Amino acid sequence: MLKTKRKSKKSKHKQSEKTTTTTLSKKEVAVQKRKTSQKRNELVQAIAISCLVSAAVSIPLLFIARPKIAIAGGAAVAILLLSYKYPRQALWAFLIYLPFSGTITYAIGGGNAAFQVAKDAFYIPALIALIQSCKKKQLPIFLPKQMIPTFSILLMMALLTLIFVNGDMQLNPMKGEKPLLQGILGLKVLIGYIPLIACTYYLIRTKKDLVFFSRMHVILAIVCCILGLIQYLLLQSGRCAGTRGMSGVELYKATLQARCFVGGSLVFSPEVKFIRLPGTFVAPWQWAWFLIGNAFLTFTSAFCDPSFWWRTIGLFGMALVFANAVISGQRAALVMVPVVTFVLLILTGQVVNLKRFIPIGVGLAILLFVGAAINPGIIEQRRESFISRWNAAPPQQFLFNQFEQSHNFIIDRNLGRGVGRATNSTRIFGATQLIETFQPKLIYELGYPGMIAFQLMVLHLAFLTFRAYRSVKDKSLRTYGASFWVFVAFITINTQYYPLDVDPVSVYYWVLAGAILKLPKIDKQVQDEKHEELESNDLQVHQQLKEKKIIASAPI
Repeated sequence: MLKTKRKSKKSKHKQSEKTTTTTLSKKEVAVQKRKTSQKRNELVQAIAISCLVSAAVSIPLLFIARPKIAIAGGAAVAILLLSYKYPRQALWAFLIYLPFSGTITYAIGGGNAAFQVAKDAFYIPALIALIQSCKKKQLPIFLPKQMIPTFSILLMMALLTLIFVNGDMQLNPMKGEKPLLQGILGLKVLIGYIPLIACTYYLIRTKKDLVFFSRMHVILAIVCCILGLIQYLLLQSGRCAGTRGMSGVELYKATLQARCFVGGSLVFSPEVKFIRLPGTFVAPWQWAWFLIGNAFLTFTSAFCDPSFWWRTIGLFGMALVFANAVISGQRAALVMVPVVTFVLLILTGQVVNLKRFIPIGVGLAILLFVGAAINPGIIEQRRESFISRWNAAPPQQFLFNQFEQSHNFIIDRNLGRGVGRATNSTRIFGATQLIETFQPKLIYELGYPGMIAFQLMVLHLAFLTFRAYRSVKDKSLRTYGASFWVFVAFITINTQYYPLDVDPVSVYYWVLAGAILKLPKIDKQVQDEKHEELESNDLQVHQQLKEKKIIASAPI
């Protein structure tokens, strides 16, 4: 019976292939070949031009800068040109580069600030190309349309602060400070990645693209987590010294001098049970939030992917994320990664799916057992560190102190103290105030009106994305939507640290929002296919033609 079914499927497949070939005339085949040849020639030409321009930039730089910087400068120009020409590929490259940006910054760039924004060489030209394509095809640029009013209010408040606060300081600046440039950079940090909503909406065209998006992030998570484990083992074995042997506050301070294998600054002081690893990122906090973000992304592959093998790879990714959360030394990751997994299992209904749930439980238990056997003190160290830090600085008290501090700073300053004045990345243009939570940071920079405007915008986005994912009928797509939305909702109401200011959450938040907003359209495609399957026996040709039409109508 089984053999009969397989033969039937094979014969149908062969029949559909035959139909495909016969439905295409010689003229159509010739047109396809001509288009393929044209695209190949365009690619070769674009690469050749980019290489020539790159060489024209790199060669002069060799005489005034280090070879690495000169080569990187030339490469950046080539990337800018190619990203504009191929925006779709550039956006994929942008997402791939993101988790390795910290490692590249220090391994190649020697900590040069330009390397920390190198990812924008992919993003900005691709965004410009997308806007132009949308105008040409008469498609909306900013998505969703309902979000425009709340975004406009935020933009207006930020511009008022930029003009009247940063502009006023620019008239009589402190020595070495450039308040207006600081404000412009701060504005870019605040709203610069919001267009990623539209970028992702158009990047993900079909369910196939969505599955690829999920699989790509699983592979990135696995690679980064393996590198993180190697970093820990090198430190643990003593091949990297870390911050061992230092004294006083140096034992608890992340430093670049302790850098090991990948990433940037770290703390590794086992004698005082204090560890903060950066993984592949610049700083430990970024690594912690990368692990939290990938608790969501690996979950989707583990439970939503149509392929058994990719679901298995997803489970492996989840285990690696969990392991790195334990050894990272970051209490946020240690708490949030297992909590996220548990919440998603309940919200998506996967907890009742024993075939998939049991392997996770068993796998994590084995992982904990092996980890505890190899390093008996690690679990106890993390528990003690977590409890001591909680007792020393309870989160609710810390948050209250942050709000109180910002409130005192802006008394009689309704528009805040200036855009970018509490943003770490803007310190190249002037002094910045250290504020360790996001909402108090917004109060300091934009005043209460600006903070309220930003919170209203992200709350509105959370509502729109919730409505979008709840409208999805397909079960697997709905699980994708639930996983992504919980992440968006969590970051929206998050009161700890400032993840929306730094990589990777400053990217993932808007990207996943765009993916959620695209789900209803993908769901409609899936429902149409199901309907067509009931009416038509020869579906493959029709689906291929439909997919080509969808791809052709997309701006990128």
